[in-house]
Amino acid sequence: MGWQRARTDDKKNERRQSIYDAAFTLFKNKGYEHVSFNGIASEAGFTKSNMYRYFSSREEIFLNVFTDLFEKWTEDCIKQLKKLGTDEPINNFSKVYVNSLIAHPHFLDLTPLMFISLEKNSSYEQLVIFKRQAKNLLTGIAMEIGRIYPEFAGEKAFKYLNLSHAATTNFWAANTRSDALKKIYEQNEFKELEPNFEKDLTTSIEIIIHGLKAI
Repeated sequence: MGWQRARTDDKKNERRQSIYDAAFTLFKNKGYEHVSFNGIASEAGFTKSNMYRYFSSREEIFLNVFTDLFEKWTEDCIKQLKKLGTDEPINNFSKVYVNSLIAHPHFLDLTPLMFISLEKNSSYEQLVIFKRQAKNLLTGIAMEIGRIYPEFAGEKAFKYLNLSHAATTNFWAANTRSDALKKIYEQNEFKELEPNFEKDLTTSIEIIIHGLKAI
């Protein structure tokens, strides 16, 4: 890339998006631990020194990319939940919630990597910023859950979000299969073990809601 410093906000945003796109591709294909700051710079067509004009570390890039995807999903999820009424049938709620996730596959792709980034590599300052952003985003969803199921208002709504997030992360990770696993699940012997993200997560969310209602 023949480098010239970005002089306008549009150009700066364009270059940030180039970094986001490159980082997402690498994180998705290689996992978190095998992606470096230099690797992202190279994939985006930047030099290392020019990358530092926008980000200070691989962790900062990951958290920014993830937060952007997180925001898009929460906005869509809240929009879909607003269509539901008070005491909505649990199976309907579960389908709407799961469909909101399926509509954002890039967010799902990075979700299993999030805790690797947060817990092992990010600084305290980065964690505080991200956790505040995440809490603000999730509060909107929690409020809608509390509206739909009044007994969930407050603590139970966040408990639902924690439990459903764990299930989402697990089932989406299991949904990615190597060629060897694909061959395994083609055999009748292992058909019952084959994961199905939509079906498995929908069932899990129904179980979570019934369980929380019983507490």
